[in-house]
Parts: sequence; C-alpha cells; structure tokens
Amino acid sequence: MKIDTFTCVWCGLTVSTLAADGRRRNHCPSCLHSRHVLDQAEGGPSECRSRMTPISIAVLRNGDWMVIHRCVRCDTLTSNPVCTDDNQLILMRMAVRPLAQPPFPLEAFGDL
Repeated sequence: MKIDTFTCVWCGLTVSTLAADGRRRNHCPSCLHSRHVLDQAEGGPSECRSRMTPISIAVLRNGDWMVIHRCVRCDTLTSNPVCTDDNQLILMRMAVRPLAQPPFPLEAFGDL
C-alpha cells in the first residue's frame, strides 16, 4: 500500500496524508498549516493553492475538535478535524486565546 505525502507550505515537514489515528490528513501535524486545495462552495479542487493559516479551534456538539483555517490569499475559511498526533501546544494556545486575550477589559467584571 502506497502512503501519499505532502510537504508543509509553512515549516517544510514531509507529512503523511494518513494520520496516526487512520484518518486522512490535510494539514501539518507540527505547525497545523495547510494548503487551499478544495473549493468549499463548488466542492471540487481550488485554483487558489495558497497557504491556509490555523486561526482557531471549534468544538462540535459531539465533542470533536476542528481546526479553523483561513486562506492567506483569498480569506476563505475551512474546518478540518484535529488528528491525534497534531501539535497539542498549538491546539491549546488557539483554544485558550479568547480567554487570554478577550476583546474587552477584564476589569469590567468588577463593575457587575
């Protein structure tokens, strides 16, 4: 069985398209960056092919975590499942960012 690989557009790591948990992977497990290869609206290949930056984490109702990516060229947003061997430090940094850097001063809670 041939396992496909790709080179990360951000850190240069050679990545297997098959994650440790057996799922298909489309992002780098080290830096979580990806390439814009699918057109979300059309469902086919994207002509953009630019880098997708991980910007956030979303948690689905069933508890699954998703990495939210934004294309640096066309601003398209996508979501991809977190894989078991993804960089846990980067995942946690993205997950706590809203608490660590709220859009309002925390002192406002003292007035409530």
